[in-house]
Formats: sequence, C-alpha cells, structure tokens
Amino acid sequence: MSVNTGHGLPFLPGNSFPDITKSAFNLSQTLAYKNGYALPRRPTVGIGQTPLLSEQLTQNEFNKLSEETSLLTYGTTRRKPALDFIPAHVAYDKKVLRFYGYFQQKVLHSPDEEYRVRPVVIYYYLEDDSMLISEPTVENSGIPQGKLIKRHRLPKNDRGDPYHWKDLNQGMDLCVYGTRYRITHCDAFTQDFMESEGLVLNDPEPAPVDPYLTRRTPAQRSYVTPSDFDRLKQFVTMDRKVLRFYALWDHTDSLYGEARPVTIQYYLVDDSVEIREVHEHNSGRDPFPVLLRRQRLPKTTKPTCEPFPRCVLEVSSQEVQQYYTPKDFRVGETLMMMGRRFLLYDCDEFTKNFYKQNHPDIEIKPREVARKVEQDQKKSFPPYNGYGSLEDSLQNCFSLVPEPPKKDLMKMLENDHKELRYAARMDSQNAHDEGRRFILSYFLSDDMISIFETSTRNSGIIGGKFLEKTRIPKPGCCVDNPEFYGPADFAIGATLEVFRHRFILTDADHYVLKYLESISDQIPTQTLVSIRQKLGRGLEQGDDQTSTSPGLGHSSGNTAIFLASGSRYNCL
Repeated sequence: MSVNTGHGLPFLPGNSFPDITKSAFNLSQTLAYKNGYALPRRPTVGIGQTPLLSEQLTQNEFNKLSEETSLLTYGTTRRKPALDFIPAHVAYDKKVLRFYGYFQQKVLHSPDEEYRVRPVVIYYYLEDDSMLISEPTVENSGIPQGKLIKRHRLPKNDRGDPYHWKDLNQGMDLCVYGTRYRITHCDAFTQDFMESEGLVLNDPEPAPVDPYLTRRTPAQRSYVTPSDFDRLKQFVTMDRKVLRFYALWDHTDSLYGEARPVTIQYYLVDDSVEIREVHEHNSGRDPFPVLLRRQRLPKTTKPTCEPFPRCVLEVSSQEVQQYYTPKDFRVGETLMMMGRRFLLYDCDEFTKNFYKQNHPDIEIKPREVARKVEQDQKKSFPPYNGYGSLEDSLQNCFSLVPEPPKKDLMKMLENDHKELRYAARMDSQNAHDEGRRFILSYFLSDDMISIFETSTRNSGIIGGKFLEKTRIPKPGCCVDNPEFYGPADFAIGATLEVFRHRFILTDADHYVLKYLESISDQIPTQTLVSIRQKLGRGLEQGDDQTSTSPGLGHSSGNTAIFLASGSRYNCL
C-alpha cells in the first residue's frame, strides 16, 4: 500500500493516507550489464514507478538546500578563492641544483703517479628529479672528458629507487654505478634552495690536489740582479770578431799519446771558446773537427762544487767564480783548459793587432813547432778495364759510389739538333764491300758519331744503322788518354778507321762548310779547301743546288735525297 505524503503533512502517525488506486509495488532495477561487466545504476523512479522528489528539483534548488544546511549547522563562513594548480615541470622549469665534487681514479703501470684526482660537476634537475655528472674539459689532457653520465634518474640502491634532492648534501659520498663521487660544495642558488626547504647543509670542504699536477708545476722563478756590464754594447762592437790561436794538444804522457794540432777560437761577442782539431789527410781519425763546442769556459769555481764529478754534472753559472778572458791566452805559454794542456805557439794577424791595441802589456812570443813534412804523392789511375766508356770507368777512381760523368750543359744547349753529315764509302779488300755507301753523322752537342748505311737495290746487303752513337778514338792513341775524331779530321778524301773498319769520306752537306767557316781558326786549311772544292764542283754541275755525290746527291732506288733549304739539307 502506498502512502500519499504529497499534501505536505509531516510523516507522523495519523498523517499518512494510503493510495488505493496504486497496484504496482516493485522496486526499480539498480544493476545493469555493459560489455559483460556488472555496473550500478542510479534509480530514476521510486516504489511502484512513483516519481522521486530529487528528480523534480532543479540544480539551483539543490544549491540552495546545501547552502541553507551549512548555514544552519556551521553559521556564516568566508570563502577563500581557489588556488590555480601549477605542475612540477612548470614550477621547477630551468631550476637546477649544482654540486661540485671529485673522484679518484687509480693509475696502473705508471712510475709517475698512483692515482688521479678528477673534478666533476653534479647537476640535479628539479623538474623531473634527473641528474647529470660532467667533468670540466682540460685542453691537451689526453683523457676523454666532458659528460660522464648522461641525464636520467640515478638509482641509489639495488631496488632502483632514484636519488632525491633531499639525499644530497655537502661533504658526503655519492655512489653511482660503482663509482664513489665526493661532494665538496655547491653554488649559492643550491644553498638557498636547500636552506629554504629546511635542510641543514654540512660545511664545505676543499678538493684534494692532484699529486701529478703538483709535481709538474714549474718552480718559482728566481731573479738575479743584473750587472752593470753593457751586453748590448759588447754585441754591437764585438760581433764577428774572433781571436784565433794555433796550439798543440799535448797528451804525450798517456798511452799512445801524441801532440795533435788544434785551433782555439775566442769569440769576443760573448766570451765563448771553441776548440777545433786540424785533421791531416788520410790520418785515419773520424771527420769530426769540433773537440770542444762553443761555450764559456770556467777558470775557477767555488770550493763547494769541487768534489762533484764534472764528467757527469755540469757546472752552472752560479758556481763559477771566474771565466777565461783574452788575458789568459798568451802565445808561447801552456794553458790548462778542461783538464788538458794546450801549447799556444802562434796566432793570426787580427789577434796580434787586438793585443797590441787592448793589451799592450802582454807580449806575444811565437814558437817554432816541428811539423811533419808532407810528401807529394802523385795520383795514378789504374789502366782501362774495357767495361763501359772511359769516362764511366774513370768515375770509379773518384768516389766509392760512382756518379755519372759530368757533361758540358752549355754546349749541349747551344748545339742541340746540330750535326755534320758526310758521305763515305768502305775501303775494304773484300770485293763484296765495293759498292756499299754510308752516311757519317757527327753530333756537335756531345761529339759522338753514328754511321748509317744506305740500301742499294740488288746488292744483297740490308741497309740501316751500322754504328750506334759513340765517340770514336783515333787509331794508335793511348787507351788511358785517347784522342777522338773531330770536325778538323773530316776532310774530303780522308780515311777514318772506325773499330778496324776503314771509311773514305767522299762528300759533305753544305751546312758542314758553313759551320767550319764559322770556326775557321780551329779547322786546318786543308780540310776547308777539300770541302770547298767538293761542294763548289757539285753546285756548278747541279741545276737547283743539289749534290750529286753518292749517298747525298740525287740518285735512283732507295738512296736518300738531300735538298738545299737555307743553310742545311733536309732528308726527304
């Protein structure tokens, strides 16, 4: 039975009236299924499909009822404005905590250092609690530096919990991936942030110094008060002025000792001394003339440095009391330098004049020294062995590693592509060599001769190169000092013996006559006359100045034809 309470009476006994017209008394379903899952559902109607009072109220009425309830219960209150929500990546953007520290790295197999102290900078990003560890880059350190650990959340234990800024402090160890970093101090922003959050920072501590860098740090400079002596004036006035003494290094008291000649040079520009040996030719000694390099020689030293071995330790300028000066070098006396005796027996002319002008009280007494008399030995070259040319074999006598013989470069450039050509026939007792014709070429650039045989039809002899370019010696000359054929020997009708072959010159080019007339003072008159007669007779017989001699004139068959063109004949 439904009770009607719509008349506004309180729900008390005697104030409820049942609704006799109502026949449905079921409850509305508050459970439903969606995609196979049971979901609760808010009822929209009451028992028997009666409408609910809450469904009939508007939102304004709901707000009014809630306000009236709070006012009746708590009284009037002052509401604060709601604060805007700011996410962490906005509130802590570009806010980084910076800590400074170091870690020690062991160095193995090094005698100079046992460990190395490497400084690092630890960055903590507040926006995402990530960290980055970087090492400042040092130029030419040889160590890969820069970013050691990239930016991410660093685990602090085996469970993988990340480090938080509350875990960081000064004077603590930070263990990251098996490396222990020691935090020494932080910057001002980090200190203010940590103190504002209520954390008490430890006292900062200094970073240790790398022992290797400490050892390599140069010592402080020590300054010496300069003297009143004007070094610049000495350099300007005494530059390139050297005193030269001739002496004998006397060490005859030692085993196999002797008196060896030396030259002592005293440089006035810086008061340095140099000693050079005078080596004789083929003495068997090493070719190193400098016995003592150029340096200032100490004359007297402090007594404290006397017991030190001078063969190992060098004497510094602070330990020297006095150096050698020109007054200590007296010609005619024995001088002790570096533990050795030197007899000064003479000096050059400049040294004598220097002592007369600056030290007239020092007397120069030259002494006669017995010297070995050098015997003049004539060089004799071994006989020619027949291998190669004479010039090539002679180079073996001049040096252990022979070089190519030198050539006259100017002669080769001036006479390049210039040659004298002659026609010749073979003078032989063999009847088969009677008709053979040759062209003999003399090259002015290197004085070589080549012989070319012209081909004759039906002769049975193949023409071509008969002799390669070479220098031809005259018959009967000495093998060690041979005489070679030259332009002065090539007269028309002359007989040349070339390696046991005899050739008779029969004709020549017109360029031969022109060239020999230009050097007529070096050519015999008989040679010039023979060529003039031959070429003059040939030009009279020819119509267009062509030579009719065998091998050089106009002929039939395979004979070469030489035509006049200017001052030379060109082969066609």
